[in-house]
Amino acid sequence: MFLLSCARISKRSEMEQFTIFWSDQAKMDLTEIIEYIAFEDKTLAMQILGKIEEQVTRLEQLPKSGRFVPELKAFDLLTYREVVFPPWRIIYKIDKQQVVIISVLDSRRNLEDLLLKKLLLK
Repeated sequence: MFLLSCARISKRSEMEQFTIFWSDQAKMDLTEIIEYIAFEDKTLAMQILGKIEEQVTRLEQLPKSGRFVPELKAFDLLTYREVVFPPWRIIYKIDKQQVVIISVLDSRRNLEDLLLKKLLLK
């Protein structure tokens, strides 16, 4: 199993401080993705893990940089944002001084149904 840093703190001069928190679902999603890729190519799996973590780390300083999730915006759900590292979408929400990573999803799947199931029926 790949270890994830579950919380990171970044300080910006004269700006707010945000903490990244990985939900259990997001950790499970990312672990499944990386283990699946590692079955064929461990080097590629580690590169992808690093790039996904880079995308998330940027949220420490720019939490509002992600777009609203289009499938949820249609339902007027503007709580959730995403950053995209094709074909994966990193779904998160901002809660006070915390960026909560909700899920890491493969964009090739039917995301509308998957998102509604994960976010509304939990």
